[in-house]
Amino acid sequence: MTQTVYVAGVGMIPFAKPGSSAPYPEMGATAARTALQNAGIPYAQVQQAFVGYVYGDSTCGQRALYDVGMSGIPIVNVNNNCSTGSTALYLARQSVANGAAECTLALGFEQMNPGALGAVYSDRQMPFDRFDAVADDIIDQRELPFAIRYFGGAGLAYMQQYGATIETFAKVKVKASQHAAHNEFALLRKVVTEDEVLNAPVLWPGVMTRLMACPPTCGAAAAVLCSEAFAARHGLDRQVRIRAQAMTSDRPVTFAARDMRQLCGYSMVKEAAQQVYEAAGVGPGDVDVVELHDCFAQNEVLSYEALALCPEGGAEQFIRDGDNTYGGRVVTNPSGGLLSKGHPLGATGLAQCTELVEQLRGVAGRRQVRGARLALQHNVGLGGACVVTLYERTGIRLQGP
Repeated sequence: MTQTVYVAGVGMIPFAKPGSSAPYPEMGATAARTALQNAGIPYAQVQQAFVGYVYGDSTCGQRALYDVGMSGIPIVNVNNNCSTGSTALYLARQSVANGAAECTLALGFEQMNPGALGAVYSDRQMPFDRFDAVADDIIDQRELPFAIRYFGGAGLAYMQQYGATIETFAKVKVKASQHAAHNEFALLRKVVTEDEVLNAPVLWPGVMTRLMACPPTCGAAAAVLCSEAFAARHGLDRQVRIRAQAMTSDRPVTFAARDMRQLCGYSMVKEAAQQVYEAAGVGPGDVDVVELHDCFAQNEVLSYEALALCPEGGAEQFIRDGDNTYGGRVVTNPSGGLLSKGHPLGATGLAQCTELVEQLRGVAGRRQVRGARLALQHNVGLGGACVVTLYERTGIRLQGP
């Protein structure tokens, strides 16, 4: 980074079930306006916008932002599967850090259909063909939807190597529900017990139940980023800056290792996290709060280790000791995470950003992590892309020009 990048404003809308949300232009415009209002600037001061969504036609970003304003600025549409929102954030941050713009907007939204994720374009080669070929050789579960097959298979590999039990994954969902109970923007706010998770409809016997999978969700979130000079000139909030950020894609090990965990991006995540820690000059033990990509409870367990929050093979003990929640080593997914908050693909990364910025500003209410100074965000999309972002509380409050 050549310039310090501040998160001047964030905003999101309550997540909703498919069919019960507003259309994507309305969701996107509302989230953008909320972030702009939170920052205290009009849309006319935004110089570039990066808009993420997975299910939509080209220029849906323009369609949403034209309802906010038509200022003629560059609007870039982004699609990187489940890491789409964080990819938009990455591009918006990079633009400010490199001096291409002083103020940028990152927006993400998704208008989803009920049910498991599936292919949209069946008349052409799928981006997951190599992933499917490896998965089919490792596990015999071709009848399952691809995301359940991949992440369930990764969880099974973890169980087989370390002796973890399905109860470990159930505990992760219980923790998520306890956190989401205090988040008015979460889709699922009911606290569930371990028995309820284990007795939910079975998706993969002995490996996964329905409550261990995130629900399809509609929603939107946004963030306004700016340079230090822009913030000072306009009297914007400089309490939170992006200390470090990294984006990675797959290496040959993804397929060559013939390990379902690698197929789900384990090494990709580990590399991004290491880059962030090294760039920031901190270690995982310095992090106070984390929003990580728990599309399945199994992936949260794997992510603890890929992010070095605990040693490899140590996630089960990490969970048993309560080191993943309030009073423990690091609070993970205070928002309730994807498991309870929901997972509108294009919005997820920016919803994570919103939660962590509020935590560092000290305005997270009953979810507040006391004294939070460093916050880590992890967002992964198969196919693949991973974005890891480290935020820091600066202590610089609102200052007039």
